Amino acid sequence: MTRAPVATVDDLPAALRRDGYAFVTHPRMRGLLDAIGKLDDWPAFAASWNDLALDTYLADFGRYRRRRHAVFRAERDGAIVRAAHQPHWQSREYNALQGGIERWFEPLEESIVSGDSLQTILRLSLALFGTLAPEVENWHVEVHQFRIEARLDEPGQPTPEGVHRDGVDYVLVLLVDRVNIASGTTTIHAAGTRELLGSFTLTKPLDAALVDDARVFHGVTPVEAIDPAQPAHRDVLVVTFRRR
Repeated sequence: MTRAPVATVDDLPAALRRDGYAFVTHPRMRGLLDAIGKLDDWPAFAASWNDLALDTYLADFGRYRRRRHAVFRAERDGAIVRAAHQPHWQSREYNALQGGIERWFEPLEESIVSGDSLQTILRLSLALFGTLAPEVENWHVEVHQFRIEARLDEPGQPTPEGVHRDGVDYVLVLLVDRVNIASGTTTIHAAGTRELLGSFTLTKPLDAALVDDARVFHGVTPVEAIDPAQPAHRDVLVVTFRRR
């Protein structure tokens, strides 16, 4: 269990209320994280992406995505507790490719869950999203480690379902690493018209996208290997908050 102290979350809540999304560059995100906790285990945290299991649920039979998953309960008073391991589930309304089924992924390693980096990211997320919805007493939180690989004959698809919503309240996408890849541009779209509202590319570790999932859709363009003879991948941490 961790408890989040009161922390400044900058002007990000105002930006999210205004636009429905925000792009946070790595220096700014580092400052926010440093204000609420530590990232002392970041090298081990980032290295854990080298030990993700293949996602076998991809409806297009791609073999470019690896992931781990964990679920937490976060409370308004700052308590964050890991829940029993459980499947990830989305309705087909939100995920036409893989929705409507229970998807069981390998769990996050306990050393990663209890480490400074993830705990600090969760505490910042709770402070930020709690500011946006102070009436919510507790949250259902899901954490996903994703590695999207690009090969000579197979670009990696960060969002194979296309432009979409996740069916939650808020989403944090945090870049952990990108190696030998081009593109991977995040696009934000109006919920009703799908009009493009903005786009940006996460290029440096700790670059982040924040999304009000009820207000906007989002997607990420495919990633391609710059040098097809070398390993190429995009590593991100995705944290979703849904009011219980």
